[in-house]
Amino acid sequence: MERDIFIIIARARDGTIAVDGDVPWKISNDLKRFKAMTMGRPMIMGRKTFDALPGLLPGRRHIVLTRQTDWRAPGAEVAHSPEQALALAGPGDVAVIGGNEVVELFLPFATRLELTEVHEDTAGDVFMAAPGAEWREVAREEHPAAGGDPAYAFVTLERTGPPPDPLPQAGGGD
Repeated sequence: MERDIFIIIARARDGTIAVDGDVPWKISNDLKRFKAMTMGRPMIMGRKTFDALPGLLPGRRHIVLTRQTDWRAPGAEVAHSPEQALALAGPGDVAVIGGNEVVELFLPFATRLELTEVHEDTAGDVFMAAPGAEWREVAREEHPAAGGDPAYAFVTLERTGPPPDPLPQAGGGD
């Protein structure tokens, strides 16, 4: 069985993914989608993303990729390389949830992108580039602005070919 390494992230039209260390939108449907897609799966994230969470998210493992060799936090599994993070995750699908440096590290190995495209220019301070030609849109669900939330779309993109140099499968061997 092939492992699905998917990136799940919200991104504004101008590329913004964060403002002052936090996601600038709290769109209820986006939070529900995030929960449904990550529940029961290991999540790989950077330290700043972990610190920005409201606490440990129930039903999910929190694998934190950091350069700080002495960093520890209750409920966090610490990794210092993408390979180590995947080994900690074990076999099966893995959600990469941010921040931008972690997304960029895993993008070459990701099989799927789950984007919430927020239809506004947010002028944040952390940005993610638009997906390149190696990604093909396979699903889009548009949502109008409502209840104080901006208009947005849930978009699923799949890689057009295999990842160029997949990271090793955890728990495998010959």
